[in-house]
Amino acid sequence: MKLPRRTFMAGAVSALLGQACGRRAPAGGRDSAPVPVPPKAPLPSVLIRDVPFVRQKPDFCGEAVTAAWLGALGKRSDQDAVFDASGMDPARGMGVTTRELEVALTRLGFRTGKVWHQIRAASAADELAQRFAELHADLKRGVPCIVCMRYDERPDTTEHFRLVLGYDAEHDEVVYHEPAEDDGSYRRMARARFLSLWPLRYEAQRWTVIRLALEPEGVNVPALPAGPGTAGFRPADFAQHVMKLRERLSRDLSVVVEAPFVVVGNGGPLAVKRSAENTVRWAVHRLSQDFFDRPPLRILDVWLLGDAESYGKVTRSLTGSDPSTPYGFYTREHRALVMNIGTGGGTLVHEIVHPYIEANFPGCPAWFNEGLGSLFEQSAERDGHIVGLTNWRLRGLQNAIRKGRVPSFEALTATSDSEFYADETGVHYAAARYLLYYLQERDLLRRYYRDFVAAHARDSSGFATLSSALGERDMKGFQKRWEAWVLALRFES
Repeated sequence: MKLPRRTFMAGAVSALLGQACGRRAPAGGRDSAPVPVPPKAPLPSVLIRDVPFVRQKPDFCGEAVTAAWLGALGKRSDQDAVFDASGMDPARGMGVTTRELEVALTRLGFRTGKVWHQIRAASAADELAQRFAELHADLKRGVPCIVCMRYDERPDTTEHFRLVLGYDAEHDEVVYHEPAEDDGSYRRMARARFLSLWPLRYEAQRWTVIRLALEPEGVNVPALPAGPGTAGFRPADFAQHVMKLRERLSRDLSVVVEAPFVVVGNGGPLAVKRSAENTVRWAVHRLSQDFFDRPPLRILDVWLLGDAESYGKVTRSLTGSDPSTPYGFYTREHRALVMNIGTGGGTLVHEIVHPYIEANFPGCPAWFNEGLGSLFEQSAERDGHIVGLTNWRLRGLQNAIRKGRVPSFEALTATSDSEFYADETGVHYAAARYLLYYLQERDLLRRYYRDFVAAHARDSSGFATLSSALGERDMKGFQKRWEAWVLALRFES
């Protein structure tokens, strides 16, 4: 068979490491010398044609070449689906390794054959010739393979997955898809170079050769999401997000994915995992159950810093300025919730509310947004539902009531965002919180939220909807009764 020939010009080195697998290949030294290659293989030309090319996302080379072969089989899939099938923890912030790729291929319905082969360095040429003959035999049966090999000859190169599709006997070249470059379909590489890059030299005397056959056996690919955000974020989305995040993380920070957030902290892996599960997961589940139908619009980072110093350092690095509160904040611009977790976990639950409001209640006024967040900054579970408890804001509100400094509910709900936040006394926050606390204790809060969202176009402040939810025509009279109720509340820190 005479194969079509293309000229290959090596791409810019700067593009390689960022797009190839991020795993560093075994170090070079004397073991990085070229492998002795036997004379030209007495093997016929063979080529698997019409395999589409998939350009990999960062570090998703194994995922991309698998998706390419799935496309050749007429299966609608993408490289993210391959990552998702692997079961790999996205918090690792990398594409699949050989072990996870084998899991993904098996789950997708492929027979991979024997994947890891140990060869002796002293007889590498003969043993590599045997491995190559097995690869060639599969190609003749129409079965391509994925090989894991060093990207190139540099000592700091990475390990990399390529899709082998053919062999050109006339020119003694291997034909393959190179997922790390834009024009990577049906590339060619001299067999001698291929056999030199293929073995991974973890040990001086014994090398590892990796090959995953792609023989279909009842291939079954999960359906792709119908559109962005329809089913939340996929594991692959989080892996790509963590990859970018790790570029600026110091070594003392641990990462846990707790959808729809990526939790980053300096309290050690166990402490970060505990906060992710016991606070973030707990709050997200209950808030979604009672109030919010949609997740946040983007993947968000939750920074849990154990002290004021690290909290300030991360805040300045992220936003360019010092924190405006000693506790924590949500920044939509930087897609992050930044917490001084040393002050307690209540602020974290408070701030989690804001991106959910952003996704579910566009145009929500500050009084309700901050009122609901403040309500849950001191929270517990009652009959499977999240409930706010009395907290430190109570004393200031009670003092304001006694001095006649609490605005009417009509005025409070009519404040613009800037007017609400301009109050430095904390009365706006406290009044909004304990108004919603009253609704909660009368089992009206969830209904009021739903009604307010539905009526927002005609009742932007929520005041008319509040009056209706309470069954009150005389809201001034109701406020006097509410103030008496608040003065009877107690909080002990």
